[in-house]
Amino acid sequence: MSGMRTPLGRVRGLGSAKGGVEHWWMQRLTAVALVPLTLWFVYSMVALTGAEHASVVNWFARSRNAVLMILLVVATFHHGQLGVQVVIDDYVHSERTKLAAIIIVKFAAVLLAAGSIFGIVRIAFGVIG
Repeated sequence: MSGMRTPLGRVRGLGSAKGGVEHWWMQRLTAVALVPLTLWFVYSMVALTGAEHASVVNWFARSRNAVLMILLVVATFHHGQLGVQVVIDDYVHSERTKLAAIIIVKFAAVLLAAGSIFGIVRIAFGVIG
């Protein structure tokens, strides 16, 4: 009997119930945010080329630079884990392996971002110098 159904009738209700649109939008938003943040970072690093250690620490200690660096870290790790999740979703077929891999990737992204932010905050508040 299913051979007599229209293609729409066969797939109705069988589509993805996951946050595909939200995931897609987050990838695009983080990509757009990364463009100016990366340009700012590259420009800043070129400007600091050859600078003394103290000058680099002072650069990081400026509020604007610390905040922009934290935004760069958050956007980078979030964008990266979203991209890796797409690859896992597309190429890992075992649901258990897929779930484990996604959990590991998300955990690693949070852990690495938190460590990076911790370092930025320490430098910004003068704990490291």
